[in-house]
Amino acid sequence: MSSSPGKILFEMKGIGKSFPGVKALQGVNLTVREGQVHALLGENGAGKSTLIKILSGAYSKDEGQIFFEGKPVDIRGPQDAQALGISTIYQEFNLARNLTVAENIFLGHLPRKGLAVDWALVKQRSREILDSLGVTFSVDTLTSTLSVAEQQLVEIAKSLNRKTRILIMDEPSAVLGEKDLEKLFDVVRSLQAQGIGVIYISHRLKEIFELADEVTVLKDGRYIDTRKVADVTMDDLIKLMIGRELKDVYPQRSAAPGEVLLEVDHVSRTKLVHDVSFKLHAGEIVGFAGITGSGRTELVRTIFGADPYTGEMRILGQPYKPRSPADAIHHGVALVTEDRKAQGLFLKLNVTINTTISGLKQLCRSGVIQLSRELALVQKMIKDLSIKTPGPNFIVVNMSGGNQQKVVLARWLSIGTRIFILDEPTRGIDVGSKSEIYQIMHDLTKKGVGIIMISSELPEVLGMSDRIMVMRQGTIVKELSRAEANEEAIMSYAVGSEAGGALGHTNN
Repeated sequence: MSSSPGKILFEMKGIGKSFPGVKALQGVNLTVREGQVHALLGENGAGKSTLIKILSGAYSKDEGQIFFEGKPVDIRGPQDAQALGISTIYQEFNLARNLTVAENIFLGHLPRKGLAVDWALVKQRSREILDSLGVTFSVDTLTSTLSVAEQQLVEIAKSLNRKTRILIMDEPSAVLGEKDLEKLFDVVRSLQAQGIGVIYISHRLKEIFELADEVTVLKDGRYIDTRKVADVTMDDLIKLMIGRELKDVYPQRSAAPGEVLLEVDHVSRTKLVHDVSFKLHAGEIVGFAGITGSGRTELVRTIFGADPYTGEMRILGQPYKPRSPADAIHHGVALVTEDRKAQGLFLKLNVTINTTISGLKQLCRSGVIQLSRELALVQKMIKDLSIKTPGPNFIVVNMSGGNQQKVVLARWLSIGTRIFILDEPTRGIDVGSKSEIYQIMHDLTKKGVGIIMISSELPEVLGMSDRIMVMRQGTIVKELSRAEANEEAIMSYAVGSEAGGALGHTNN
């Protein structure tokens, strides 16, 4: 955090925005200073995205005023925002994957030397920008070969090349593991030191306390308050966001594991998964922790039949040899992917289709879908999971992240799944919806469901897991009970420090 506040860069006062039938923003204020990280918080649907789109020129405001360095300005489009030095980095990067890092940094405004592009200047300037961020990869690297974390750094470099004064970062940590997160924090602090004002949007409250100087909270499109981060607690922020205290984010778990649902025995996958063995019991949640590249996602893809493997697996004691995801689903195994938008949902279709698509055979009679049975099933799922939607025909793309995730869960619950694999189940979901997802997971285990959960959020792993498997370099290096697990222990095994070195997996 900066030690003293810089001068005010811009102010938004009394901002309002309406869409047909919806008042998206009403009376919203936001002030950002030079060299300040200003967090913008609120549940999904609170109005954060609408406010940012007004600031970046994607939307025009209906009410209120915007001041830049004390002077009133009108942002009518992205060009106006860029002229003021306002840049936005969204979760979905805007990079040309078939171009080099330097070409991406200068994309759309290549300098010329006579009639030719001045490539020497492009590479020199790109190198200078990357050096200022502490980045070491070559400017000639093809962007498609970079990791997600490295691509994010290229996006930041692009913004700096446009002489950015205000950088908006929309959920920048949502796609990063713990190790990459530290690099992101270093970069944000570097931007502060350069006098850039950063608007930081994140559902991970721990990050807010590590990075931000001030925080503004929105709820239901309205401005709630702006506070200095040093003056608030996590409980204070949660209460501001959801309008009530959230004493128990995680359900009180006292698992009494039942029969063994799934046995994984010496399973390997070329170069990515090595000799993994563990058991999943009915009624328990087994958490998988590890840094990016540890092999967690590759392992569960194998269990779900998406990739070939060696070794053995059993379900309820019977051989389980999934040759495809469809085969896994037939055996009662479901995978809720970490990227629900790209891999888990048909975003442009409605709640009904997204809920019943995997179980249509059960709803058919003589090859014809029984629409009344389908409607009754969907309505039951909407009620049971408290899915916030105007109705079964509502298009999923227009729902909040938390409700989209509930629709994914509804799909698998509708066909009686007993083994759930949840890969980053609350990524990009606000704190109130997280609590609801955790309760759903808890309720499922009470019905005899077994859950494998992958999460990069250690508090989530600790709060929800009955046992924790720590992975490193494609194998399980340690199993921790709920009682003995803590963040330090997990990370020591995950990164291979002395405490976690050379320990084999267990098969409890």
